[in-house]
Amino acid sequence: MSKHTTFRCGGPAQFFGRASNAADITAAISAAEKADAPWWIVGCGSDLLVSDAGLPGVVIEIGKRMAHISIDGSVVHAQAGATNEAVAQAALEAELTGYEFASGIPGSVGGAAIMNAGAYDGEFKDVAVSVSCLFPDGTVREIPAEKADWSYRHSMMSDKGLVVLGATLQLAAGDKDEIRAKMDDLSQRRSSKQPLEMASAGSTFKRPEGYFAGKLVMDAGLSGYAVGGAKVSEKHCGFLINAGGATASDVMELIRQIQAKVKEQFGVQLEPEIQFLGEF
Repeated sequence: MSKHTTFRCGGPAQFFGRASNAADITAAISAAEKADAPWWIVGCGSDLLVSDAGLPGVVIEIGKRMAHISIDGSVVHAQAGATNEAVAQAALEAELTGYEFASGIPGSVGGAAIMNAGAYDGEFKDVAVSVSCLFPDGTVREIPAEKADWSYRHSMMSDKGLVVLGATLQLAAGDKDEIRAKMDDLSQRRSSKQPLEMASAGSTFKRPEGYFAGKLVMDAGLSGYAVGGAKVSEKHCGFLINAGGATASDVMELIRQIQAKVKEQFGVQLEPEIQFLGEF
């Protein structure tokens, strides 16, 4: 799985398949359940830490084979495997504004919908009309935005373990040069403040109420602190990076030590934003 996560660590999947449609996903899940084996859904792997022991059962990737984007007026239909960057670029070409905030968020529409991805004063829920989901009974249904129960890094889809197949977004007509300028500005701000050149899973911890996770880590004296090949980025202490040869166990131990030190010094319990797959 090190080849399928942006952290570049994690053990092997027992079975790995790339889905082209909902039928592929249903068939893979059905096969796994008949064999009494677990199954896992992954996208771009940008918010994941996979155990060094790997993943038993079936890993189903929703990626490039389910990445179609279509635009009808100011409405964007994107399959779950489409990257946020691709959706933002398609919106730019169509002179639509509203998705610029997500242009630099690593990952796909599926992950953005499940986690209510957000950055720079924008959130997925701000532009979503509905989300297409595969339910446990095998049916595909549209969940309207008002029933998705979006909040900070949370949704009804995550609560119920639904498989997101795509989303419909409502954007607005805008000026192409202004949209491009905003995307360029956000890109520059990200590259200047975040270790985009290093393997990581993005922001590691959720934002505690009244605090900034990265500042707490920095104030705890942990900038550059490392466990094995896993390290707190000096560029942004909210990011843990694979500085070379990091194992998932290195990353997990680093997370635990950071949590303990921040809790001890400031009384704040940092909650991971990244998702953990497999045994730790």
